[in-house]
Amino acid sequence: MSEQTPAGGIVLSAAEIEALDARWASCWTPEQVAHRLSGTAVTWFVAAGWALDLFRGARTRAHGDIEIAVPAASFPEIRDCFRGYEFDAAGSGRIWANATPDELAATHQTWVRDPATGDYLLDVFREPHQGDTWICRRDETIRFPYRDIIDHTEQGIPYLVPELVLLFKAKHTRPKDQVDFERTVPHLTADRRARLAGLLVRVHPGHRWLADLQS
Repeated sequence: MSEQTPAGGIVLSAAEIEALDARWASCWTPEQVAHRLSGTAVTWFVAAGWALDLFRGARTRAHGDIEIAVPAASFPEIRDCFRGYEFDAAGSGRIWANATPDELAATHQTWVRDPATGDYLLDVFREPHQGDTWICRRDETIRFPYRDIIDHTEQGIPYLVPELVLLFKAKHTRPKDQVDFERTVPHLTADRRARLAGLLVRVHPGHRWLADLQS
């Protein structure tokens, strides 16, 4: 889904972008996030690289941050679970500290910041949805009931199903995304492989991963 960058915000310099790794170094683990959200009834799930490790049942690489996704309309309830922390909107190389409702509405990433240290602890994606139906930001015609896109670990931690994680990673296919793909595909069932292939054809036709999925 398209976003129009809101006015204001701080444009990050090259040095500030480089320093973000250090500011994320103390980010929470999935277990810590799940503990903090244990009292909410809001739908949420771990996304991105951590979701693939939860699917595989083991940590396979270092993670520079941790992302969860929530229905956009439920974000205020999620925010209430992290009282004492600041919420910065992020996007297009800018940060809107203590983001206003208008700034939140115009972005989808929210970084949870410890005001005492300035460290970032959690990245919250505020996702489009229609009631209990998730809507893909990359292609609004891709929609699934939340119950069909969330799996859980044995400890009950919710995570995005791997085929959708890989769909998002396919856009840029950074070296770590390629590694994640190669490590995850052997664990996918035939149905999951077919669903990922079908989604790639729709969103990224001709993507190089299709050959591996269809072989």
